[in-house]
Amino acid sequence: MTNSCPMPKIPTLPVSELELPREFERLYEIAYNLWWSWTPEARDLFAAVDSAKWSHYRNPVELLINVDPRHWYPLLEDESFQTRYHELVERYEDYMLERNGTWFDQSHGGKLSAPVAYLSMEYGLHQTLAIYSGGLGVLSGDHCKSASDLGLPFVAVGLLYRRGYFTQAIDAEGFQQHNYPEFDFTRLPVRPVATPAGREVFVEVPLPGRTLKVKLWLAQVGRIPLILLDTDLLDNDPSDRPITNQLYVRGREMRLIQEVVLGIGGAKAIDAIGVKPSAWHLNEGHSVFSQLERLRRRIRDRGMSPYKALEDLKRNAVFTTHTPVPAGNEQFDPALVTKYFSAWCGETGVTQDELIALGKAHADDGQFNLTALAIRTSSWWNGVSKLNGEVASDMWRHLFPPDAGDQPIVGLTNGVHARTWLGRETQKLLRRKLDEHWEARLLSSEGWEAIHGISDHDIWQTHVAQKKRLGRFIRSRLREQYARHGASPDELRAVNGIFDDHALTLGFARRFATYKRASLIFSNIERLQALLCNADRPVQLVFAGKAHPADRPGQDLIKKIFELSKSDPFRGRVILLENYDMRMGRMLTQGSDVWLNTPRRPMEASGTSGQKVAMNGGLNFSISDGWWPEGFDGKNGWVIGSDKKYDDEGIQDQEDVESLYDILEKEIIPMFYDRDDKNLPVEWIQRMKSSMATLTSDFSATRMVRDYVELAYLPAADRGEG
Repeated sequence: MTNSCPMPKIPTLPVSELELPREFERLYEIAYNLWWSWTPEARDLFAAVDSAKWSHYRNPVELLINVDPRHWYPLLEDESFQTRYHELVERYEDYMLERNGTWFDQSHGGKLSAPVAYLSMEYGLHQTLAIYSGGLGVLSGDHCKSASDLGLPFVAVGLLYRRGYFTQAIDAEGFQQHNYPEFDFTRLPVRPVATPAGREVFVEVPLPGRTLKVKLWLAQVGRIPLILLDTDLLDNDPSDRPITNQLYVRGREMRLIQEVVLGIGGAKAIDAIGVKPSAWHLNEGHSVFSQLERLRRRIRDRGMSPYKALEDLKRNAVFTTHTPVPAGNEQFDPALVTKYFSAWCGETGVTQDELIALGKAHADDGQFNLTALAIRTSSWWNGVSKLNGEVASDMWRHLFPPDAGDQPIVGLTNGVHARTWLGRETQKLLRRKLDEHWEARLLSSEGWEAIHGISDHDIWQTHVAQKKRLGRFIRSRLREQYARHGASPDELRAVNGIFDDHALTLGFARRFATYKRASLIFSNIERLQALLCNADRPVQLVFAGKAHPADRPGQDLIKKIFELSKSDPFRGRVILLENYDMRMGRMLTQGSDVWLNTPRRPMEASGTSGQKVAMNGGLNFSISDGWWPEGFDGKNGWVIGSDKKYDDEGIQDQEDVESLYDILEKEIIPMFYDRDDKNLPVEWIQRMKSSMATLTSDFSATRMVRDYVELAYLPAADRGEG
């Protein structure tokens, strides 16, 4: 069965002067398709153009802009480079033209009349396009990549932030500093969307007393178009241009306006590129105002009553809630909402009181809640793990009718894009020991049992190679950081002794929100010292992560860990890296022996960093929260504490930390250092194999997107047509 729903071809305008030889002109197209970000052969070819510039930029657009035209002359005579270029172009065309068929074509071809529309506040695609802050954005990026791999007709929408999320620097006293560099869009893999006549495309978003002009940009993600919205235009009032400057601004009104632009502007942008979606996916409540735009159109264009319009638009809308944490379920003062939607009320006939009622979490609530609005305007709802689905259902059950059952919000567990997060060495091992088409195994968990047939030596050497790469990365980053702090040459040379490639390494990298309890392992300093500083069985902890600029307790945690990392006896045993981004995330998840995760249950909605570790052969050591209760089988990692509920957080912390220390001392450390006559930790390697075999497929974004297609998108499209 073939797909009768081709992806839209979205014309764009050039924004950079790239002088490429005719013989290598296809590099232009590949540079502007983020397919290169998960294709090692593409990155290798760009590195071969100019290795020094590639190491500096890791961005093919900026690389090609800065290559001197004379630099191409020797490459035109280099047969090896030309062969690699033609092989890459052929591979790219095979992928983009779907020459080998796709999962969607083969399984569901012809079942969608139009693409699925997906709206999210942030997208983590690659560190060079810094329009993400953390897990939500990386999840959105992986969703797009896997939708592309599977051949799903899919269009995504987000905001193009001029200054992105902040870059983090930790000063010599351990205080987090926030920097917002301004990005030059002409040097990023994005281009303005164009009309057939070659003009830029804009949509208009009504704001009180004025109309905001929004420019459309395209980031091509494999086969998937991601439309990004930009308000930093000369045509806009200077006070409105910064609306899309920063991700997750502190100001509540500016945050609301950003979400208005994403929702109202996003719905209009999808219309502007000629797509009439078969289903709409709201990824978190940030994008819910798209539903109000869809409601307005039904009333205005089809003459529907507000009630009938609401019932109609709900049919093909699905909503994903990501967290029980209040900050993830945004609320606004009703007066602020009515300020921006009074004209909308006048146009639709929906009264201001009726609009506010749609967004009330409870009848007597004094706030307008975006999650409540999203639930009321959708027909299918999910959390991002089985446990999160249960927690979210308990939180929001009162908004559903009695016949909705005990769990109206389904648990559909997050996954990660394997090609993005698997280390280069691990990918080579899988290609060599499984087959060239190892990715096809992501569609079947049974296929991963073949991991057990790979020799212990090969598994261990692959992991050691990735761990050594992590060590080189850490030393490079620390040298830069300490130099900025004014360290002496002798102190900078001493950095060479930091990170022992042979020591048991625990990684911890995530947002420094207090519920994630980054400092839990430091609860008993004396006991921790005994564990880390054993000369025969040393242990090292590597931490990374940002705290939101408004999160003072989170910043205090960073300062505490920084001070411990500089103190005796933890110097060199506790490492804190600054400016956590996707590149650092890849290094840490590919090279850590153990991934430490200590959230206060059940606050972790899903978490995906541990999934990335597992597919690289690392072992999870985690509270039974988020995705881990589904993944743990007793042989592929460890569980900290129990899954019982605590009314007293202090008691929970104490019991969890005692469990953490006991397992680390009695199980993890002895197992890691128990070696055979070939210096291989045999029992440890068996756990590594179990981790890869049992978790790679089930917690891949391939499985996740396939589940969304079959459980959410196709049924929603059917309801919409009905």
